[in-house]
Amino acid sequence: MSAPLWTPSPARIAATHLACFAELARTRGAPPATGSPADDYRALWAWSVTDREAFWSAVFEFAGVIASRPPGGPVLEQGDRMPGARWFPGTELNFAENLLARRDTHPALVFVNERGDRRELTYLDLHARVARVAAGLRASGVGPGDVVAGYLPNLPEAVIGMLATTSLGATWTSCSPDFGLAGVLDRFGQVRPKVLFTADGYFYAGKTLDSLGPITRVLEKLDCVERVVVVPYVTAEPDVTGLPNAVRLRDFERDGDLQFVRRPFDSPLYVMYSSGTTGVPKCIVHGAGGTLLQHRKEHLLHVDLRPDDRLFFFTTCGWMMWNWLVSGLASGATLVLYEGSPFHPGPGVLWEMAARERVTIFGTSPKYLGALEKAGYRPNAQHDLSRLRTVLCTGSPLAAEQFDYVYEAIAAPAADGTRDLHLASISGGTDIISCFCLGSPWLPVRRGEIQARGLGMATDVWDDQGRPVRGERGELVCTKAFPSMPLGFWDDPDGAKYRAAYFERFANVWHHGDYAVLTEHDGLVILGRSDAVLNPGGVRIGTAEIYRQVEKLDEVLESLAIGQEWEGDVRVVLFVRLRPGAALDAALEKRIRDTIRANTTPRHVPAKIVAVPDIPRTISGKLVELAVRNVVHGLPVRNTDALANPEALEHFRDRPELRA
Repeated sequence: MSAPLWTPSPARIAATHLACFAELARTRGAPPATGSPADDYRALWAWSVTDREAFWSAVFEFAGVIASRPPGGPVLEQGDRMPGARWFPGTELNFAENLLARRDTHPALVFVNERGDRRELTYLDLHARVARVAAGLRASGVGPGDVVAGYLPNLPEAVIGMLATTSLGATWTSCSPDFGLAGVLDRFGQVRPKVLFTADGYFYAGKTLDSLGPITRVLEKLDCVERVVVVPYVTAEPDVTGLPNAVRLRDFERDGDLQFVRRPFDSPLYVMYSSGTTGVPKCIVHGAGGTLLQHRKEHLLHVDLRPDDRLFFFTTCGWMMWNWLVSGLASGATLVLYEGSPFHPGPGVLWEMAARERVTIFGTSPKYLGALEKAGYRPNAQHDLSRLRTVLCTGSPLAAEQFDYVYEAIAAPAADGTRDLHLASISGGTDIISCFCLGSPWLPVRRGEIQARGLGMATDVWDDQGRPVRGERGELVCTKAFPSMPLGFWDDPDGAKYRAAYFERFANVWHHGDYAVLTEHDGLVILGRSDAVLNPGGVRIGTAEIYRQVEKLDEVLESLAIGQEWEGDVRVVLFVRLRPGAALDAALEKRIRDTIRANTTPRHVPAKIVAVPDIPRTISGKLVELAVRNVVHGLPVRNTDALANPEALEHFRDRPELRA
C-alpha cells in the first residue's frame, strides 16, 4: 500500500470548520470522537445519511442560513421517496440575501482577464450594484415565475445579474458566449427568458470576438425576450441600435433599495443544462434552498472555506462550477473571476494571477493539469504559491500521475521540505449542482482516489443486480434523497423525463451514470461514464482506466476510446492526438499497448490505435465518446451544436484502419 501524498496535521484538523461542526453534530446524536480522523469521518458520514433530518438541520444552523423557519417545523417529508422527498417544508428564504449577508469593504469579487485588466468590488460595492440592477429588473416586471438569462463571459456583471434576479425570487439561467446559435436556442428557447443580459463581446487567446451579432440572430427566433441588457466589455459604448428592445446596462439600472423576496425552500433558483450531445439539452431546475444548503455544506465542511480566503475556479458561466463558485459569497470570501484562455499569453497566466491575487483555493480540471504537465511547466518554480492551501479538481477523472504532478510541480515546499497542500478531486455534476464525492480536510490524500463520500450523500457503488460492491467496478448510485436533487425538468409536467433520467435503472435510487470503485479507504475512483463503458468479450472497462495509462506517454497529448462492434463482439479502438512532430509508428503503438497491458489487463489493450489531429469535446471540455462511437458506426450525431469543435468528428468518419 503506497503512503499518502498528504496527511493533514492534527493542528490543521482541529482548526477546521468540520471539527466545529462535529461538536455540534455530537449534541444531535452523532457518534463521539475516537481520536482517529479517518474513523471519525466515517462515523460522521454514516450518521449523516442515517439520521438525515438531524444532519441537515445541523448544517442549516451551522451555516447560519437566513430564512423564515417555523418553530419545530419538519425538516423532511416523504423522505423515503426518490423523487418526491420534500425538504424544509414551510421554510422561506432568499438565495441572494444569503450571499449578500456581508456588507463591508472586504473584497467580494476580483476580476482579471487574459489582457491583464483588473477590477475589484467590495461587498458594499456589490450590494449597491445588485440593488441598481434589481430595480431595473423590477421596473421591467420581473418577479417570481420569470426567467432571466445571461449570455455572458465570466464578468462581475454575470454575478450581479444572477444576484439581482434571485433577489426578486425569479430564476436565473446562463451560458457562455462560445455557445453557437443553435446551442443558445436549444437552451434559452426552452425556458423562454423575459430579460436577457449579454456582453458586447469577449477576448480569447488574443482575439476579440463579437457577441452582438450572434445574439441578434438568437433574438430573431426568441420572441419571448422583452428586454436585452448589453454589458460593455470590449468597447466602452457598444452600439445597441441593431438589437430589438436593447439598452446598455447603465441605462437599465435604477435607483432603489435592495429588497429580498423570500420564497419557499423549493422555489426554482437556476435552470441548468445537460451537455446535449445526444439530443436537445435537458433543462434541469434546481431549488433555492437545496442549492444553498448543499453548497454551504461543501464549502464549509469539505473545502474549509473562510472569510479571508480567496477562492478561484477556472470556469465559464456555462458550467455548474460557476454556480458553485458564486455561492462562496455566502462564506464572506473573496471570489477571483478569470476570463479568457488559460494559456494566453503563456502557460503561467493563471499561476501569475494566483500569486498576485494571493489565491488560497485554486479550482481547475484534469485536462488543464495534463496540458501543463505535457508542456513541462512547473508553477511552483515560477511563482510564489505559498498562500495556496487547497487545489480542487473536477471535470473528468484525475489520473494518479496527475496527483503526483500537483505535489511535485504546484505544492510549495516548506523549509523542512514538506508540502502542505490539500488536493481535493471532486465528482458530481450539473444534475445535482454539487458533488457525490469530494475532499475532506481530515483525511489523507491518496494517489488516484477521491478522498470521501460527501456528508449527507448516501453514495454507493452497486453491481448490475443492485448489490453494493467494494473494490470492484460498478454503478455510482445514491440510495437516499438529498436537498440538492433537481426540482424536476423544465416542461416535464408529469415528471416522466426526470424519472427516466435517473430512477429507472434502480427503483427509488438515483443512478448517476458514472462507473466507479469504492476503495478500501472508503474513497472513490471514477472510471468514466457508464454509457461509454467498453465491453470486449463481456468484460466491462471504464474508459478512464485506459486514458490514465496512455496519457503518461510524452508523445500523447490526449486520447479517446470507444467500443467498435466487430465480428459479433466489441473491440477496443483507441484514438490518440499526438504532440507536434510525433508519429504513430509501430514503435509508439507497441509502447502504448505495453503501457496499458502492464498497468491494467490484456482486455484493456486496444485492438486498433488510430491517430487523429483533434478530439471532439463539449463546450465545458468533456470528451464525447458516444458521438465518436456513432460516427464510427455510421450513425447520426443528434446535436453537434453542443460541441466546442464539431468539425473534429470528421476525423473519425470512414477510417480505413477500422475496416479490417
